[in-house]
Amino acid sequence: MRTRFASDRGLTSRMVVTMFLLGLLYVVFVGVLVALGVRALTVLVLAGGLLLVQYFLSDRIALFAMHGREVTPQEAPELHGLIDRLCALADMPKPRVAIADSDVPNAFATGRNQKRAVVCVTTGILRRLEPQELEGVIAHELSHVAHRDVAVMTIASFLGIVAGLMTRFALFTGLGGRRSGNQGGIPIGLIIVLVSALVYAVSFLLTRALSRYRELAADRAGALLTQRPSALASALVKVTGDMARIPTRDLREAEPFNAFYFAPALAKGTSLATLFATHPPLERRLEQLADISKQVGRG
Repeated sequence: MRTRFASDRGLTSRMVVTMFLLGLLYVVFVGVLVALGVRALTVLVLAGGLLLVQYFLSDRIALFAMHGREVTPQEAPELHGLIDRLCALADMPKPRVAIADSDVPNAFATGRNQKRAVVCVTTGILRRLEPQELEGVIAHELSHVAHRDVAVMTIASFLGIVAGLMTRFALFTGLGGRRSGNQGGIPIGLIIVLVSALVYAVSFLLTRALSRYRELAADRAGALLTQRPSALASALVKVTGDMARIPTRDLREAEPFNAFYFAPALAKGTSLATLFATHPPLERRLEQLADISKQVGRG
């Protein structure tokens, strides 16, 4: 379903490559487990069932986990009106609208497609941002839906769990012994743990790399749609700066969902290497928005 959001071939190619590499990785992983004698089919059926649940119910699961609830136009007229205008401008179906009762200033979009999408904002971000700044944030989130990277991230993030499931299944079914049945044999349990850890690590790095790029793509598409990159930049600075004033307990509760948030919720005193970050550095995002401002200014 086409929209007026700026297309991003770089994002599309990265999503395709990431999913291909993850698929290849798990084919190799299953092959290794089968060679070691693990009944991988049982685990794959279980993991496949969980993946389907995650895929088809991702919107409900995310709202429940992040304490969000859908709101009607009567309950949040200004928010609905803003999203109505942006969807008309982008020529895309209007997603469901939700609000999470949290002082952490943030927003996220989830759902397997445009028709099942939901955009959720926190009460904290509603209190802090001006209308034009909030418009930039919502445009950013709608671009995630339009580019379909929400669904890809849902699947990619879940695949890393499969390695853990297979490891536990293999160990709990008694495959922690040695391959030859004596003290000099190969420790199968140890091999499974090491292979699973490697698979998880590679999956983690692939999804993090995709996550960082998709945030830049959403910034770009949202800024071009609204033609107000400075408003989005102002929102980024304000949200990132106010994170430092949020209680550590609230930030830690939000951290597991960083990959889906507009801006990462990092607890005080913590820092992550760029390689492991879910979002690009603030400076990189502001630099890109400054370049877009120059392009918009030139007409």
